[in-house]
Amino acid sequence: QVQLVESGGGLVQVGGSLRLSCAASGSIFSINAMRWYRQAPGKQRELAASISSGGSTNYAESVKGRFTISRDNAKNTVYLQMNSLKPEDTGVYYCYAEYLGLPPYRSLQAWGQGTSVTISS
Repeated sequence: QVQLVESGGGLVQVGGSLRLSCAASGSIFSINAMRWYRQAPGKQRELAASISSGGSTNYAESVKGRFTISRDNAKNTVYLQMNSLKPEDTGVYYCYAEYLGLPPYRSLQAWGQGTSVTISS
């Protein structure tokens, strides 16, 4: 089994910054894509940012220029640096990983439990 543990959420004022972390542990051979999703109150979960094993990144239009996703492959950890935060960034942020398990190396997915981010105006 694989666990994704997020941290770094909290309450911050408009214009502030937060850094989320997500550490993967368990029966992992390698991790391919890692992503951050978010879900605002009363809305569907949406993809905020993704990063490939090689470091290629993609962002939702709503966070481009403000959020930066990065990863430390040696630590199986992905980060989301969030700057210039807006009230509409409020929500629960979920980490997601596509990985290869230990032999027989099946492609699998895992989700974190979510970390809450609240932006106050």
